[in-house]
Amino acid sequence: MINSLSKNTISQYNVALKQWFQFCQLHNTDLYDVTVAFILNFFTHIFQKGASYGTLNSFRSALSLILSKKLSNDENISRFFKGVFRIKPTFPKYNAIWNPNLVLEYLSKLYPNESLNLNMLTKKLVTLLALSTGQRVQTLSLINVQEVNITDSQITIPINEVIKTSRPNRHNPNLIIPFFKQKESICPAMTLCTYISKTSELRNAPNTNKLILTFKKPMHAASPQTISRWIKQTLGKSGVDVSTFSAHSTRHAATSAANRSGVAIDVIKKTAGWTGNSICFAKFYNQPLINTECDSSFAEAIINDQT
Repeated sequence: MINSLSKNTISQYNVALKQWFQFCQLHNTDLYDVTVAFILNFFTHIFQKGASYGTLNSFRSALSLILSKKLSNDENISRFFKGVFRIKPTFPKYNAIWNPNLVLEYLSKLYPNESLNLNMLTKKLVTLLALSTGQRVQTLSLINVQEVNITDSQITIPINEVIKTSRPNRHNPNLIIPFFKQKESICPAMTLCTYISKTSELRNAPNTNKLILTFKKPMHAASPQTISRWIKQTLGKSGVDVSTFSAHSTRHAATSAANRSGVAIDVIKKTAGWTGNSICFAKFYNQPLINTECDSSFAEAIINDQT
């Protein structure tokens, strides 16, 4: 049952469960046999200590492991969380997103690929992969170099390890990266081929079967955190405000750009790893481009229509 949770989830839940154990001990209460009123007292205690809506939601998920029915079915707990939202509302992280063309223009200057050192080539590759696939950095970190299939027209990469969205009877993503021969300077497939060629002699060492390697000795598979740092550094050099946008914003930028270009929603969801009935893209990821000026078209349409 513990293995049903990821390491990150266990670490996150441990914080909540530790405070729950302490609260129950302080009130001499069996932590598995409690009333809804006692649970609400605990949530109120955490809220008064400064917890946000998101933090409380994480606590609720943690407690649901041991108090599932009380938390999932009770109307009073749902009402409590609606009240928390009104007092401390939470909104999507971004209201607008940067234009991928800004980053692609910077990356196009890092060319030809063969002339780049491993540092620059690696950062260019991971940024292009993040934008062209819409995948999380965790997925990119798990790509096995031996499973990269290169043809004349495209590169296909199956993901055969457990990722965040892996579920029973649900297929893992199969990354498809076409060759853009008219745009060689920003072609992710060509950049990937150059990277594989340049790192081939480094793959005799242990832990080098993953595609993305660190570029400092001893070479080994790059972690998701390291890849995120590289992408964020690249975004910063491209002119993206990295004090606001993280490496994960490439997922927002890529899927939003695909939607603006007319790509079907079902294709976007499948490519980025969302299920067909997921509302995650519509709710959190589909963002307009950042504009320096507010859009006045609505007001102009009303006022200018006066006869």
